[in-house]
Amino acid sequence: MNDPRPPDPQETPETPRLRREYRTIASMLRIWCRDHHGAHARAGGLCGECTELLAYAGQRLAKCPYGEDKPTCAKCPVHCYKREQREKVREVMRYAGPRMLWRHPLQAILHILDKLRRVEHPMLLRRRRGPRKRQQ
Repeated sequence: MNDPRPPDPQETPETPRLRREYRTIASMLRIWCRDHHGAHARAGGLCGECTELLAYAGQRLAKCPYGEDKPTCAKCPVHCYKREQREKVREVMRYAGPRMLWRHPLQAILHILDKLRRVEHPMLLRRRRGPRKRQQ
């Protein structure tokens, strides 16, 4: 399996859960790119457009306010993707999601299980944890 290069070190997801989410979107993008963008994607890599979308997804994952408790993006109350990228990722997932069961069954099953996570807005989580002490 050819894994794409990770995003810049300062934008790499830090937790195992977010790294797994990154690998899942990367796998979906490889399926999409190979089937829609043809010859330059056949070598297992991604075309320029898909590489940019993966880098954007990596940035968003690295800045996710949920961290290890991240829900799937479809269930998330915080829309951190810009509208254009959100629509493109939705299109990629609609196409690649069913194909993931054949090409990457473990990732697909874990992604389906992630959809079952209970979701709370990050502000509610902060309120429940109590006030943070300010650094001086």
